Amino acid sequence: MGQADAPRLDAVPPWLVVVNAASGRQEGDAIAALIRDTVSARGHQVSVRLINHAAELEQTARQAARQARDRNGLLVAVGGDGTLNAVAAAALEAGAAFSVIPGGTFNYFGRSNGFPTDPEAAIHAVLRGRLRPIQVGRVNERIFLVNASLGLYPQLLEDREAFKRQWGRSRPVAWGAALLTLLGRHRLHRLHLQSGDVDEHLLASTLFVGNNRLQLSHIGLPEAGEVDAGQLVGLVLRPVGRLGLVRLALQGVLGRLADADEVERRVFRRLWVAPGRWWRRRQVRIAVDGEQLRMRTPLVFEVAPRPLWLVAPDPPQDEASG
Repeated sequence: MGQADAPRLDAVPPWLVVVNAASGRQEGDAIAALIRDTVSARGHQVSVRLINHAAELEQTARQAARQARDRNGLLVAVGGDGTLNAVAAAALEAGAAFSVIPGGTFNYFGRSNGFPTDPEAAIHAVLRGRLRPIQVGRVNERIFLVNASLGLYPQLLEDREAFKRQWGRSRPVAWGAALLTLLGRHRLHRLHLQSGDVDEHLLASTLFVGNNRLQLSHIGLPEAGEVDAGQLVGLVLRPVGRLGLVRLALQGVLGRLADADEVERRVFRRLWVAPGRWWRRRQVRIAVDGEQLRMRTPLVFEVAPRPLWLVAPDPPQDEASG
């Protein structure tokens, strides 16, 4: 992909910022003020949209993306992976340059692209960042930056959000919710998969498709580097009992999931998925970058045909050379 595909970006581009403050207005006001003060001091014009209700996010992001494109500016998303997904989709649709001030629990997209977790440090990382194309995944026209899945994983995310509402946002809370989900009841899915020359029917509790090298590396998959080679990495979790699920979760935490016989791995650019012979449901529940939605089958997981143009810090020298 050549530089001719890149959006135009002024030398001192205006910032169009979308802040998801749905989880806390006071915190949203604080980060908005920090961005305005820090970025305007460097000579940039700054316009901040503060989102107080999740239903406002998509429309606001699209409006900001069009303005960023028309003004040769930078569209900046502030929030967790779900927020980054929505604003990135708007940037991709409009052809605008995109960047992030990451938040949330795990921050895989931000961390994998070199953004610090501290908001002020992340702002400075954007200010000194460079524009480069990055791969995004897509499932039935919906993009994903980190992962998309069906089966047990969406249930785990739903339970995790319920725990967060009661106990707050932290990694221990997330792992506690996951443990209770794994010990509960879950449904098995008969799936028909097609990818290249492979055509198979199988029974699975989860189909997980990853587009983030950092997340895939953390759970111990040797195929993690395939994301950098223009591929997606799929995991199929075969039927296993409750204690077996807990064991698999522990292997993932320890970075040893590749040792699990119950997990089958696939590398592909396009994967077609339909209900199996005895499962004729037209819609399934999908998790996309931590957000849940319902989607009609068949599902097509693929590398999106166009890259997302991201302003990000230069990668570490060892990654750049390797």
